[in-house]
Amino acid sequence: MLITNIKLFDGTSDNLIEDSSIWVEDNLIRYAGPSKKLRDVPDNIQTIDGNGLFIMPGMVEAHAHISYSNSGPLELDKAPVEESMIKTIANARLMLGSGFTSAISFGSVHKIDVFLKEAIERGEIPGPRLLAGSKDISATGGNSDFYPDNVQIVPEGLGMIRNGPWELRTAVRQLWKNGAEIVKVMIDGEIISLQGRPGDLGFTDEEVEVIVDEAHRKKMRVACHARSSEAVKQAVKAGIDFIGHANYIDDEALDLLIKNKDKVFVGPAIAWEITFLENYKNMGFDENSREVIAYRKELEETIISYKKMQAAGIRILVGGDYGLNITPHGTYAKDLEYYVTHFGFTNAEAIHSATRLGGLAMHPDGSLGTLKEGKLADLVVIDGNPLEDIKVLQDHDRIVSVMKDGKFYKDLLNNNIPYEISDDQLSLALQPSSKSRRKNVRVVKN
Repeated sequence: MLITNIKLFDGTSDNLIEDSSIWVEDNLIRYAGPSKKLRDVPDNIQTIDGNGLFIMPGMVEAHAHISYSNSGPLELDKAPVEESMIKTIANARLMLGSGFTSAISFGSVHKIDVFLKEAIERGEIPGPRLLAGSKDISATGGNSDFYPDNVQIVPEGLGMIRNGPWELRTAVRQLWKNGAEIVKVMIDGEIISLQGRPGDLGFTDEEVEVIVDEAHRKKMRVACHARSSEAVKQAVKAGIDFIGHANYIDDEALDLLIKNKDKVFVGPAIAWEITFLENYKNMGFDENSREVIAYRKELEETIISYKKMQAAGIRILVGGDYGLNITPHGTYAKDLEYYVTHFGFTNAEAIHSATRLGGLAMHPDGSLGTLKEGKLADLVVIDGNPLEDIKVLQDHDRIVSVMKDGKFYKDLLNNNIPYEISDDQLSLALQPSSKSRRKNVRVVKN
């Protein structure tokens, strides 16, 4: 197909290319750029007039918890696997419909991610490209060890409580056996946790190194929860691939990140802190409670840390722990707004974090994240300009359609609709919602 008369943000620079076209063949981009430079297009190609809509690369949710069911943070493992699976299918559809065509899992309840990925790839359900995650690996007393000893419950729905090098090697091998591509490890804790806090390292250096060594031997990648400087330093030294949070960064941690900036990706996942501070009263906390005071301080430190990391060229990804009751699925694009308002990113820089950098984290071969010849055809069609108003990406009525792997999807936020656009219905792919500001979109077919 050939999509003409669009505004193109191809993800390779900060520039918007007016009056552009995109030529898609099978699941690849054949051309993306100024219409006047388009050459050698077959006479029988199907042509769609984009009516000046904005097209950008598909976004990547790089701290994804698709199997979380919008519950409270201490209730993540309480839903039975059957309920979790049903909700996960809806979450996957919602993520794709929100413009996020890829996701890097930062933890899954049960083994849901693996089965979800397989169903998406078979075309049984709509959803993003997925690097499937695993249950969290946590030490005794760590951030996934929810229950006191007298309760005698082992929280295997969310966490794998393991200690010592051989237990940890065995845990990684078990996850590999069950199809996980991402190993998630809890290096330190959480302010709201029942026990370990940020800075309380659950594992020794040797234990974290063993996890990474075994995972990399199995061609898996490792993601971690690491809030403190000490946790970040342990993660970088061990060779962890994706560092989640990194709220408190001292000079030594920053220096390590700089020296390893071509090996590691970092993401703040600050939606949790921001929305907790907006909703703490509804969650039963007092303004002067330890948790509220500590999260205010954590948010302040995160802003300082990420401004330093951005200035140093650290690869910062979009992804915000969405899937909790105060950070529900479908609100993923709030992260881009937070990067602009809290870290001082330009709108284009925030989009690059979600597209070009996210694509590189997802596929290190560079096949995702930009719209150039030979790249995979993942894109988002928007009725608006996020370079001018980053909040446009949060308005589902302004997301006209989403293409993943060369196939258009529309109305993913509505149930019981054939989401994939068939070849004879391609004109619908560029038809904005009746709720958006545009009307009477003209479509041209050859």
